[in-house]
Amino acid sequence: MLLTGIGKMEMADAADPVIAADTDVLIRITTVGVCGSDVHYYNTGKIGSQVVEFPFAVGHECAGIVEQVGAAVSDLQPGDRIAIDPAVSCYSCDQCLAGRHHTCRKLKFLGCPGQMVGCLSEYIVMPRKSCFKIKDSMTLDQAALSEPLAIGVYAVKQSISMDGAKIGILGSGPIGLSVMLSAKAQGAAAIYMTDRIDSRVDIAKKAGVDFSANPDTTDIVTEISGLEADQLDAVFECCGQQEALDQAVELLKPGGKLVLVGIPTVDRVSFTIDKIRRKELCIQNIRRQVDCVQPTLDMIDNCMADVDFMVTHRFDFGDTAEAFDLVAGYKDGVIKAVIDF
Repeated sequence: MLLTGIGKMEMADAADPVIAADTDVLIRITTVGVCGSDVHYYNTGKIGSQVVEFPFAVGHECAGIVEQVGAAVSDLQPGDRIAIDPAVSCYSCDQCLAGRHHTCRKLKFLGCPGQMVGCLSEYIVMPRKSCFKIKDSMTLDQAALSEPLAIGVYAVKQSISMDGAKIGILGSGPIGLSVMLSAKAQGAAAIYMTDRIDSRVDIAKKAGVDFSANPDTTDIVTEISGLEADQLDAVFECCGQQEALDQAVELLKPGGKLVLVGIPTVDRVSFTIDKIRRKELCIQNIRRQVDCVQPTLDMIDNCMADVDFMVTHRFDFGDTAEAFDLVAGYKDGVIKAVIDF
């Protein structure tokens, strides 16, 4: 399924992918989640400096079934169900050797322009290191959702100890909810969430957070500060909006941590330097995740994170464009649209 222009998508035939390296795995895709970053490409044709050359296949949240393995792969076999890490690192550059293979100098990522064709295809080939066998008790939906949840797990890991922490999450889409699930599993004492879509505010409430409100109708800084006189230990910005960044700075206590998870659609954002300096705030950027796929799968398998509620809509592969239109327009209370092959 190819992006052929802004807001345009067409199905096309392509040659079957083949195993080229002994460590390759040929995968039959069963499930793909539509991610907000996919929709950036659909709506604007780019994310920052990453610009699509049409036609191009996006998609990176996926699960599937092993069809064939390379000669050096001994621990996977045809028929195994797998979750897929969409990142492919070289494991030899300075970043990889420092344990930062998510910022690999030669990183390739599914559905990223100039790197790898996406997973909106019946078959793909990935290296063995990107394939994670799942247990029989895990659904393929859960395996696909492990990709955004792993970002939440990593974001929480990069922030502060959640044991007794009081946190804010600004943006209650799939990534914000993934941060929430991880924070709850790690022992956060209080979680305050916001979103400009009322249906997402309601979903956050049903998920058991301590506070959820729409910043368009509620003064969230006044409300949350009234409930937490000492303010918040950490705030996770998960919507990529300047207003949310400003609210986060107001909500954080001195010495607090602002964690930037959302992807802005603009090239620049700003901070009131007087406030972040006087509070001595720490700002942490999040770039996808590193070494969190298996811990995330374990979290789902051990019932520490129930991700099933995030799947609100399903589409057949042939109706992928309809799924993208739904997510792009935030229609019908959508949280996560899933493509079934």
